[in-house]
Amino acid sequence: MSQRTYQIAVMPGDGTGPEVIREGVKVLEAVARRFNLKFNWNYFDWGGDRYLKTGETIPAGGIEELKKHDAIYLGAIGHPDVKPGILEKEILLRTRFELDQYVNLRPVKLYPGVWTPIKDKGPEDIDFVVVRENTEGLYAGGGGFLRKGTPYEVAVQESINTRMGVERCIRFAFEYCRKRNKKKKVTLVGKTNVLTFAWDLWWRVFQEVGEEYPDIEKDYAHVDATCMWFVKNPEWFDVIVTDNMFGDIITDLGAMIQGGMGIAAGGNINPQGVSMFEPIGGSAPKYTGKNVINPLAAICAGMMMLEWLGEKFKDQALVDASSAIEKAVIKVCRDHLKSLSAGKMGYTTQEVGDLVAKYSEEGVDL
Repeated sequence: MSQRTYQIAVMPGDGTGPEVIREGVKVLEAVARRFNLKFNWNYFDWGGDRYLKTGETIPAGGIEELKKHDAIYLGAIGHPDVKPGILEKEILLRTRFELDQYVNLRPVKLYPGVWTPIKDKGPEDIDFVVVRENTEGLYAGGGGFLRKGTPYEVAVQESINTRMGVERCIRFAFEYCRKRNKKKKVTLVGKTNVLTFAWDLWWRVFQEVGEEYPDIEKDYAHVDATCMWFVKNPEWFDVIVTDNMFGDIITDLGAMIQGGMGIAAGGNINPQGVSMFEPIGGSAPKYTGKNVINPLAAICAGMMMLEWLGEKFKDQALVDASSAIEKAVIKVCRDHLKSLSAGKMGYTTQEVGDLVAKYSEEGVDL
């Protein structure tokens, strides 16, 4: 049985972030009792409220403090009283970049009983993973202005792609596909017919790395066609690998076909360092304090965190605990919730957390 105490940095953040993280921690503590796990929760108040009071996003030495933890559990970043981009860039992107969390891992999985807008598709059709490069591309911040504020203004935004960054992301995708062991197919999603420099690099590296994985089928799709096929034939996909911008776009579409933002979770992964796990739906400030937001995405992010830590530290109890949470989430979705939308679940935020915690600790047969 596991006796290691896992150090978890908790960043509840803004809006409904603290509400959903509270339920996530509740579930993780419940499953810890069942599997004899120990977590030490260290809370960081980084977010809009702190920024408005102090003008500070991440305090001096903050990133170094995060490095002392086994993982980061994030609620949401984004405050209605702070100009868009400040918190996201200075907290979220800075954490990803400085901790070199070079993969954004986004499972797109439809659970039984969850409504999808895709007609005639079910859980057997919607079950794939997007591996998004997370530290380069258009989000690296390259570019600038010329003659800003004049009628002749020029704005340049550069997509920065390095051989190292592209290769490690693609290799992660192939390794993940092999471990996942389902359709055994990796699809590169890009725009090789128009973006001829960056995607020439991605295409060449994909072919070269792919030769090392003869057991895995290699495929390619333009990003616009991928959006179409997410809706028409989601069953075609197993593991998708793509760049930062395209990955950001297609994973939101993926969230919709798996039931909505209320259940969509992701991980910002550094295989050799500290990874961060979060619901992807944002801070949803209009629902703050109303006890109506769906906490399942945050709970699923915690589930992903346990699975990742279990594999990293070779702790089967963590992997088993992650599986127990997933079964509990499936049962709650199938047998309890009327909808995954905020205010329409038929239960409060706290009640949904209570149900998942109960089933996680007791165990369920599906």
